[in-house]
Amino acid sequence: MKLRMRLALTTVVVAIPVALCMAWIHLAVEARALETALSEYALAHMLSGGRERCEASPESWSSEPRGPPLGEPPPRRGGPPPSGDWREQGLRPPPEWRDGAPPPPRAELRDRPPPAGGPGGPGGPGGPRPPRGTRLYAYDAQLSARNSAAPRLDAALVDAMQQGQEVASLSSGFGTEEPRQVLVRMPWGAGPCAFVLVHWPERPGPKGERSSPIPFDVWLFPSVISLAGVLFALGPVVGRLRQLTREVRTFVGSAYQGSITLRGNDEISELARAFDEAGHEVRAQMELKEKREQTLRSFLENTTHDVMIPLTVLQGHLAELQQRSARGETVEVSVVAAASQEAHYMAALIHNLGAAARLEAGEPSVQRAPVDLNALVQRCIGRHRPIARGQGVQLDYAVPEPAVRVIGDDTLIEQAVSNVIYNAVRYNSRGGHVAVVLERLPGNTFRLRVLDDGPGIPEHELPHIVERRVRGDAARTRGPGGHGLGLNIAWRVSVLHGWSLQLGRSEYGGLQVDFLGELPPPSEQGGGSSPATGPG
Repeated sequence: MKLRMRLALTTVVVAIPVALCMAWIHLAVEARALETALSEYALAHMLSGGRERCEASPESWSSEPRGPPLGEPPPRRGGPPPSGDWREQGLRPPPEWRDGAPPPPRAELRDRPPPAGGPGGPGGPGGPRPPRGTRLYAYDAQLSARNSAAPRLDAALVDAMQQGQEVASLSSGFGTEEPRQVLVRMPWGAGPCAFVLVHWPERPGPKGERSSPIPFDVWLFPSVISLAGVLFALGPVVGRLRQLTREVRTFVGSAYQGSITLRGNDEISELARAFDEAGHEVRAQMELKEKREQTLRSFLENTTHDVMIPLTVLQGHLAELQQRSARGETVEVSVVAAASQEAHYMAALIHNLGAAARLEAGEPSVQRAPVDLNALVQRCIGRHRPIARGQGVQLDYAVPEPAVRVIGDDTLIEQAVSNVIYNAVRYNSRGGHVAVVLERLPGNTFRLRVLDDGPGIPEHELPHIVERRVRGDAARTRGPGGHGLGLNIAWRVSVLHGWSLQLGRSEYGGLQVDFLGELPPPSEQGGGSSPATGPG
């Protein structure tokens, strides 16, 4: 359902009870006005001679007014026309009330002398009367009627008078057309005519010709006003929502380019601001995804190139070995060493790809557990000694006692250290040296150094050597391709563990790579130790 239709239906639903409430108030005001008119009529009638006649013969006294029914215009008998209020009530005011002044209160009526009946007076023969059938009955101070024709008072009227009320009314229905009894306390409050009951009969006329209890203008006017008010108040809201809908569709169709119009500081503005922020966030995520996909494609292209070079070389060495074996010739050790070197390079590259994938996945894939750096260094040395021996490079190491333990991911740390050792061995010259030194430093810190006496890296390239796809000029001349993935992984693993990776020229002229970090408290380091090991 559209919002406009919902608002229209809501307005109608709200207008109906409002109209009914106003109709109820209208009828209640009419009933109250009728009660007041009848009580004033009874008091004026008794003050204009009715009391004397009632007290003279209480056993037979009752009064039935003569004249046109209430609500019909009385004949004019000179003087100005009756006031609006008295004309609506069907009564002709006394001469002194015809100048438009409001009628005096009941207290003044009680204290003033009884008006003489006469033409135009409330008791006179020319004044208008309530409808035919309306009668007055008298009751004494005990609310008993001496006239046997008087109706028996309802208990509600009796209770009201006993509680001290001046006027009590009782109706068989709601409205001015229903039968009604109005009991009025007289000012003298004693004698056989201390109370007067006005018996108001049902209005004459056919049922179909009687006026509706709820006038047409009573419910139509508030309904129209309510509908106009709702449309006036919510029309701009609907317009802004439709504009926001169009802008959001345009925003989505343009791949979240641009922005949504923000106006004001209300709920619709907050909704527009939320759409705008969500669109920019989606756009940022899309750009990040595109950037990652582009990086992944470039990485795969470069990695494929790096793998194909050693694989092609390895295939060539194996083909040569196969041919020599088929001819029964002696296999040269250099050919086997070269094939082994390419196999080691491919293994290191594949390990780096796995580590890079874990680092790309972020923190959830990284494990946190105690790591024994002494044992880790020994494993790395044992893995790279065959490679170093084939290269003609001497590989030594030293670790302290007791063992140095940290908290981190054992696999990633070992891969980072292996990458640095592998680079130092691979790009060193035959007859060179590589040393791995683990030591404790003051201030509960450690340092893991990997240094060599190879050609090293020029000073201007050191700040960029840890970036992916970067290799030194000297390194490019010493073996098949590579895009700096090893040192990049070592740097990222150091950052992930809160360490620092420093690169510089070693004291022997080559490259020195230092892992620097803080040690955890002894309670988190775990037990066990590794024996100190000197150069191997």
